[in-house]
Amino acid sequence: QVRLVESGGGLVQAGGSLRLSCAASGRTFYTYVMGWFRQAPGKEREFVAAISWSGGTTYYADSVKGRFTISRDNAKGTVYLQMNSLKPEDTAVYHCAAKTPIGPLGADYAYDYWGQGTQVTVSS
Repeated sequence: QVRLVESGGGLVQAGGSLRLSCAASGRTFYTYVMGWFRQAPGKEREFVAAISWSGGTTYYADSVKGRFTISRDNAKGTVYLQMNSLKPEDTAVYHCAAKTPIGPLGADYAYDYWGQGTQVTVSS
């Protein structure tokens, strides 16, 4: 069982930066692939980024590639999402999620555990 709690969301102007954190409980955190997803009002949840258990492999949605960076600290049981050059279209509730190494990285159905989410609002 893994419990996930996100933090770091807020209101920022376009072009600004935010860093989201996701604290995980559970002794087996280091074995899980971690991902970030987001959901804007009236839209479906979409994949943002994922990172392998070791941190050696990362995967990004095209819409955030070059602007967002996912990382993890297994000793602290935390995964991060550094978001730079934010745009109004990045406004959404951001969720972190955990999955076993089996299954596609970018598919939300493959993830077993989810956090409650943190709101990110980017003003123009």
